[in-house]
Amino acid sequence: MTQTMTQSRGVAARRAGYGIGALVNVGLLYIVNIWPGWEVVPFLTAETASVLVLVNLSIISNLAANTVYLVNDAAWLKALGTIFTTTVGMITLVRIWQVFPFDFGSSSFNWELLTRIILIIGIVGSDIAIIAAFYAFVKSVVVRVK
Repeated sequence: MTQTMTQSRGVAARRAGYGIGALVNVGLLYIVNIWPGWEVVPFLTAETASVLVLVNLSIISNLAANTVYLVNDAAWLKALGTIFTTTVGMITLVRIWQVFPFDFGSSSFNWELLTRIILIIGIVGSDIAIIAAFYAFVKSVVVRVK
């Protein structure tokens, strides 16, 4: 197989992934906001409405990034997109931590603790991802300049 055929398969596979990612984001927006809506989830409280704007912004930023990558997925652009989308996601997670719009009732399992641990992992993971994406951005810009 020639190098060109392998590269075009890689581009096609990446673009298919971006398209699928965009469709998943559209689906999430529909599920959360229209049908069945976040209100049907039994452990979400009315406080969820106060974080919903950020949740939607996070989904929309990922949708926009995947749409842009369908056209151009240059390394520097993807790194910038990752910095942006991950920052929005991290801000969303921090706000969810602050509001904590969950009520798990009286269960023998400590769901609140588990949820807080998962939020911490998400926030720390986002921090690491932002640093890695910044490094990737700088590396891709330096390679382009050479």
